[in-house]
Parts: sequence; C-alpha cells; structure tokens
Amino acid sequence: MVMQRVSLLTIGAYNLPVLRSFYQKLGWEETEFSSDTYAAFKTAGVFLTLFPIEELAKDAGIEISQSKEGFRGVTFAINLDTPEQVDATIEEVRSIGARILREPSDAFWGGRTAYFADPENNLWEIAWNPSAVFDERGAMISF
Repeated sequence: MVMQRVSLLTIGAYNLPVLRSFYQKLGWEETEFSSDTYAAFKTAGVFLTLFPIEELAKDAGIEISQSKEGFRGVTFAINLDTPEQVDATIEEVRSIGARILREPSDAFWGGRTAYFADPENNLWEIAWNPSAVFDERGAMISF
C-alpha cells in the first residue's frame, strides 16, 4: 500500500526570483530549507516549494512539454473560514499583481469561490466551504 499522504508540492519555476517574490508578497515565510536555487514555504498541511523547471524536469528524467502560458491541468486551493475572507483575499492578491481569473461569487455547491493566477500562470482557487473542518494547524481535514 502507498501511504495516503501529500507532504510536498513543487512548482517548476520558469523564473525563480520572480515567482519567489510573488509568494513572499503574499506574506508567506520561507523555511530554512530555502536557498538561491530553491524556495520552500510551510503551509498548514504541506510544504509548497519552487524549483527551476529545467532542473525539476532533469531530476524527473523528462522534457518540458509546455509553456508557462498554458493550463497545466492542476489547481491549488486556499480554503478559508468565512465567505468574506474570499473577497478580502482576492483583493490582497490583486494588490500584489496577481491576475484575477474569476471574481468572488457564490458557488453552486453552497460556498464562495474565486480564482487567480500567479506570475507563471499557476492557478489558485480561494474558497469558503460551509462544511469544511480544519485542525489546530489550519489544515483542512474534512469538507
């Protein structure tokens, strides 16, 4: 059996300094594991890391097959405690230059949601789910 755990998510960065700066502007602190060629941010449940895309592809033994402009088929989500936080968070990311893809709106499933893209077109959902449960660290444990 493969352990059912996600410990670390790595975004292959086309321009590490620009992407690192964006996540720092979100107010996210880097860990002591960061270096000139690697950025690691501790979140409520996993580490989000940034690594040059060429090095990531080389490490995996694959070639880069798409540009940063295309949709990569993956979204990240920040789930919040109240619907008002969705609106406030979108305004925060807008103020640091994120591209807003979907303005905050009520979702068909009963929550509130919005989307933004970071400087390299990595997609983030900002959401409030009325049935979400978080642990003491802020990690979502049920929804």
